[in-house]
Amino acid sequence: MEVFKNLESEVQSYARSFPVVFDRARGSELFTEQGKRYIDFLGGAGTLNYGHNNPILKNALLDYIATDGITHGLDMHTRAKAEFLQSMQQHILRPRGLEYVFQFTGPTGTNAVEAALKVARKVKDRSNILAFTNGFHGCTLGAVAATGNEHHRGGAAVSLSDVQRVPFCGYHGRDIDTIKMIDKLIGDPSSGVDLPAAMLVETVQGEGGLNAADANWLRGLERLCRKYDILLIVDDIQAGCGRTGSFFSFEEAGINPDIVTLSKSLSGYGLPFAVVLIKPEFDVWEPGEHNGTFRGNNHAFATATAAINHYWRDDEFSRAVKAKGDYVGERFKRMADRYGHTVAQPKGRGMMRGLAFANPAHAQSVTKLAFEKGLVVETAGSKDQVVKCLAPLTTSNEILAEGLDIIEASVAEVLQQTPLAAAS
Repeated sequence: MEVFKNLESEVQSYARSFPVVFDRARGSELFTEQGKRYIDFLGGAGTLNYGHNNPILKNALLDYIATDGITHGLDMHTRAKAEFLQSMQQHILRPRGLEYVFQFTGPTGTNAVEAALKVARKVKDRSNILAFTNGFHGCTLGAVAATGNEHHRGGAAVSLSDVQRVPFCGYHGRDIDTIKMIDKLIGDPSSGVDLPAAMLVETVQGEGGLNAADANWLRGLERLCRKYDILLIVDDIQAGCGRTGSFFSFEEAGINPDIVTLSKSLSGYGLPFAVVLIKPEFDVWEPGEHNGTFRGNNHAFATATAAINHYWRDDEFSRAVKAKGDYVGERFKRMADRYGHTVAQPKGRGMMRGLAFANPAHAQSVTKLAFEKGLVVETAGSKDQVVKCLAPLTTSNEILAEGLDIIEASVAEVLQQTPLAAAS
């Protein structure tokens, strides 16, 4: 541990919550150097939807490396990229009636968001972007300007401009129609809200506290964009790639975003990979106008293709994820019902679930105690008031129940109650 203390920057965060040295991982389990087992409900902050060292993806990667496949290719054509594009088109876009071109950006989610904002401003020749309360889009300057959290915004140390904030679904309570509020702000020439090039939205706000927009609200947002000639950008970096049960988190609402950003679990194996999906009519880039040295991670193309071909050829995997999500949601609902909504409230959708506490200290105590009991799980929300479950989508029912039992026992201990009997 001394090497980390002596040489690593103070900016580290997860290591402070989970102060052990991990050595191996398999599926939904982590193992320390001493061999202690932990269940992983963090999943690389949504990067490991298919679990650690998924054997299907691992074999695809090893086979690709063994044949001396291209590792780094900038944006040159490679077999691995072609196979990824063909799989996405065949199994993801075409069955959903979606038409996009692919922009391969730098390898992280914030790179994709930066590119999406730039191309939207270029298309509409406007600088303003509308982002949402509690949204999180990354920590580079353009993305953090669209992020609501003051902690992350404060790290920029410069003025963050050309973004205005509007209320997310339910921000003022479920009885307040925030779509009407946004419509009024955009339509009123004296509101002080400049006509934006785009709206940037997460359908489920991961870091913001697992706030899930309902389908009607998302459809209303799309109508506003069409009414005012605004591009709709869906940030699907954490909620996408199956996390809510469908490949894209916006499918349930039946909307058709102009631009979609993907990263995190896109490679399926934890390899850095990000992409911007752009409707063809908005692909106005000049060659090389937006680039990045690592926009051609062919190892990630290989594992992403294997993930799509194996898990998304039909709806079997999607149905299994939805069933697990229902189970997790029911377990959290039972806890909330037990302790009352003033103490705890279930949040999220699909396999992107959590439990919000009125007292943020309770959430933080629950995650700390859960770690002592063998579970890695984080908090989220404006005050870290939500215990956030991002278990791999491939987690077995047995391990899923075991992890939820630990959360339930930890909640009971923190609130000094007797835990409920585990759901069948």
